[in-house]
Amino acid sequence: MAKDYSGSPKPLYGEVKRRRLTYIVVVSGLCIFFYVLGAWQTTSPGASNPPNGSTKKVACNIENSGSVYGQPSWFNLDFESHHQMVMNDSRTAAENFQPCDMSYSEYTPCQDPVRSRKFDRDRLKYRERHCPAKGELLRCLIPAPPKYKNPFKWPQSRDYAWYDNIPHRELSIEKAVQNWIQVQGNRFRFPGGGTMFPHGADAYIDDINELISLTSGKIRTAIDTGCGVASWGAYLLKRDIITMSFAPRDTHEAQVQFALERGVPAMIGVMASNRLPYPARAFDMAHCSRCLIPWEKYDGLFLIEVDRVLRPGGYWILSGPPVHWKKYWKGWERTREDLKAEQDAIEDIAKSLCWKKVIEKGDLAIWQKPLNHIECIKSRKVYKTPHICKADNSDAAWYRDMEPCIAPLPEVSSSDDVAGGALEKWPERAFAVPPRIGSGSIPGITPEKFAEDNDLWKDRVSHYNRIINPLSQGRYRNIMDMNANIGGFAAALVKYPVWVMNVVPANIDRDTLGVIYERGFIGTYNDWCEAFSTYPRTYDLIHAGNVFSIYQDRCDITYILLEMDRILRPEGTVIFRDTVEVLLKVKSITDGMRWESKIVDHESGPFNPEKLLVAVKTYWTGQLGKKQQ
Repeated sequence: MAKDYSGSPKPLYGEVKRRRLTYIVVVSGLCIFFYVLGAWQTTSPGASNPPNGSTKKVACNIENSGSVYGQPSWFNLDFESHHQMVMNDSRTAAENFQPCDMSYSEYTPCQDPVRSRKFDRDRLKYRERHCPAKGELLRCLIPAPPKYKNPFKWPQSRDYAWYDNIPHRELSIEKAVQNWIQVQGNRFRFPGGGTMFPHGADAYIDDINELISLTSGKIRTAIDTGCGVASWGAYLLKRDIITMSFAPRDTHEAQVQFALERGVPAMIGVMASNRLPYPARAFDMAHCSRCLIPWEKYDGLFLIEVDRVLRPGGYWILSGPPVHWKKYWKGWERTREDLKAEQDAIEDIAKSLCWKKVIEKGDLAIWQKPLNHIECIKSRKVYKTPHICKADNSDAAWYRDMEPCIAPLPEVSSSDDVAGGALEKWPERAFAVPPRIGSGSIPGITPEKFAEDNDLWKDRVSHYNRIINPLSQGRYRNIMDMNANIGGFAAALVKYPVWVMNVVPANIDRDTLGVIYERGFIGTYNDWCEAFSTYPRTYDLIHAGNVFSIYQDRCDITYILLEMDRILRPEGTVIFRDTVEVLLKVKSITDGMRWESKIVDHESGPFNPEKLLVAVKTYWTGQLGKKQQ
């Protein structure tokens, strides 16, 4: 038996041909038999159901056998009696999970405002991740607000959201002059304004484009620190730039939740004591628009962290205090001396990091990181601090303290070389061999394996379009890949109106998140024994490939599934890929979570031992004034 890149057995050509012929003969006979009996009907989670009292006849389709669409109810394979497995879960037999109290409707387990009060307020450490202990974990389903409805489809969702989904008026009042958000009847409208761009993010981005090109394809990945409702990232999308926007929980009520409701990438996060959960050399551009981060303090530690995640040649854009302080100092209610001292300190830190100031014009100041560290190493004779880190895994970022030293860049032979390797322009970048793979720095992944993985995911996405609502129809916008590997799923989706949060599990042997960023996609690290840094109901589709095989011996898988339920929108879809034993265990738990699910065949056919479990979270909401736990 040969093996494909996924590690699953792949029958040789002659064997496939023989099995396929046998399969067609058997299934064709069954099709004819049951068609005569008139027993056909469609039972598909996520598909439209026929009217009550009617049956929907379908024709035999060998190519779609195993598909959720058009599959007869009798065709479900019964794996239960043949596969038994013991996994780490604390569930009692046939447990039915009850709704949590409505007070948990916006619960964020690792950024809980009540728990955070116990932690140090210095440098905003209390706003970092502080996850519940085992005894504090909720064993119930997070309820949606009583009048919750499916969000607007993209691109309309960029500008509108239902009020009942996020019933918070605070920002519309507090930021009224700045045009962040407006309440219009039963919906919110997002005019695209921001603190430093009250006339709209589009015009603001055009101003940036006059200073550095945003349309050439060289800039693809961006990070927005202190993002508000992520209008900057929202309007960059039409310029083919994807932004990781982040902001802490509760600085302004539900700002990250609003961003995700709009269909814009965002996470809960803060610059405090830990590194940002992204690899080194990830972003082509970083942005702060009056983000209130004290860049000049702590010996420049926060700018050192921005330097770590910026790609060689990447840009840092700053607007708001102290930029253009001579014009705005009175409105900012600060003295000229104070603002000048802050700007001078930022200029000095940028120079010590070997950044070059590209331009300061109007309300914008832009710096650029060097292509390599040849000259920077020489400059350490002048700038004693920060020094260049000596023995450091610059990609390591999961619960890793920020360090007061410059993350070293890969060595180069010429001052014109890009450290770590140059990237293709977007969109070619998505399928070009990433430098980390080309250099052999990712164990077990060669350029040939990379090409095989791209082909594999084309087949998989084609299969998914047959077993769930087609990706082109706009039903899904926010997608999460819980075990993203080298980003093949995201790459196969580039032609669809979706974006993907690529998650690389923390503490696994092979760190591939840097590859994902080199391809022009975004993502983060996460340990799935803990909650993800997002609000409830923020993803339409979750992909979980072999996640439970990884975690079954590490923690209780019941809580991983409850976390998936928390972040999945009502009527959202999950695709699990794993062995039958694992999928049966997962299904036995999700059956008690108000999910509808079905095990279907692998895209290569019924003889592959890896199967798919397709699940849909049913629509239900909480009830105000009623104790539910």
